[in-house]
Amino acid sequence: MAEEGTNTKKRKMGERREADSGKSKKWPLIKPKKNLQINHLKDTDLFTVQRFFTAGESKAFIKAAESIGFVHQGSLGPTKGEAYRDNDRTSANDPVLANTVWESGLNKLFSDIKIRGKVAVGLNPNIRFYRYKAGQRFGRHIDESVDLGDGKRTHYTLLIYLSGDSKAKTKNDPNGSKDSSSEPLVGGETVFYGSRNGVVAEVAPTEGMALLHIHGDKCMLHEARNVTKGVKYVFRSDVVFA
Repeated sequence: MAEEGTNTKKRKMGERREADSGKSKKWPLIKPKKNLQINHLKDTDLFTVQRFFTAGESKAFIKAAESIGFVHQGSLGPTKGEAYRDNDRTSANDPVLANTVWESGLNKLFSDIKIRGKVAVGLNPNIRFYRYKAGQRFGRHIDESVDLGDGKRTHYTLLIYLSGDSKAKTKNDPNGSKDSSSEPLVGGETVFYGSRNGVVAEVAPTEGMALLHIHGDKCMLHEARNVTKGVKYVFRSDVVFA
């Protein structure tokens, strides 16, 4: 059921090829963000940040990811102990990009968050981009914590929606981005479930919005619902603690 830690050798080889393809990529410039506001969803380690990327930054990342090229990702399915997965992805191992995104505002948002005495120090340099076309989804799963060595370990998942309805709203979130969106996206919500499989939160993709949630042994079961129209693009990394 986990996204990280249970990949097959074939998938890992594919990821290394993707990472190699992004080494020399020129990424969009990211401006530092001021006055970012956290919206906590109920009493959970789950929160969103509106307008973390501007509309221009989001579209530029989509263009960059598409120029690298996406690789389809599937799975053996729940009957084989794996979450159902049908999406496309590409990745790049880029510490500079990870640090740029971190320093653009995430570092301040995590300044008071500690886990087991450790503090947040940056993002996982393994940057992933996901693409979901109409009919694609990612079934219920958890994200595992990753040991990066030297006392560093990931504890939060970072998702930044690069496409989505600019007027879309998260349930329990009255705010919505005013940036224009060129993607007529319908569906693709990220849904979190509680211990009794009840819906805890339902997050609709909104261009430029960041979604962060704790992962590892405290990760909530969640899924990316089926996209019914348009294309959903996501920037993915993890918050590292040390």
